[in-house]
Amino acid sequence: MRRGRGAPRSGLVSLLREVARDYQTGAVIPRCETCRNPCCRLDTLVLGLDWPRLRALWGLDESQAAFDQRLARGEGPPEIRADGGMYYAHGIVCPAFRNGRCAVYDTEAKPSGCTDFPVYEEEGRLVADLRCEAVDPDEVEARLLDAFLPPARFRRRPDRRFPFLVRWTVRTG
Repeated sequence: MRRGRGAPRSGLVSLLREVARDYQTGAVIPRCETCRNPCCRLDTLVLGLDWPRLRALWGLDESQAAFDQRLARGEGPPEIRADGGMYYAHGIVCPAFRNGRCAVYDTEAKPSGCTDFPVYEEEGRLVADLRCEAVDPDEVEARLLDAFLPPARFRRRPDRRFPFLVRWTVRTG
């Protein structure tokens, strides 16, 4: 589906999400099994989790309030940090990553960040995370060019704070 001049914002966002999803399916996921540094190791990435997913992945059988209190006392899993109602895991292998595969890939327990990584739409821009060895920014841009009709224009820039992120802004009018 290609869009031309004046694509409404909702259409732009939808098309960017489609480009990201197609890139994930066609270029990223096929490389996951042979990746030299799987993102599921969480050594360079931080995994954001809501309570139901944290509970499922870490096999917790306590209430959220009890877990939060335990975490605040420093008695929770050291790899988990809480902030603003979310939980963040870093520095360990994800409990769902077993034998080089994700055990929760096609389940409700799969974190949304895992679905979105490494190419995703954010605030009307397409973002690619270069920490994933499967990401080729030139190929991502080629897919954008295929998805939008001229006179669409693209501006590709590295993120100032996180130079491993590349962002594309699309102008369709």
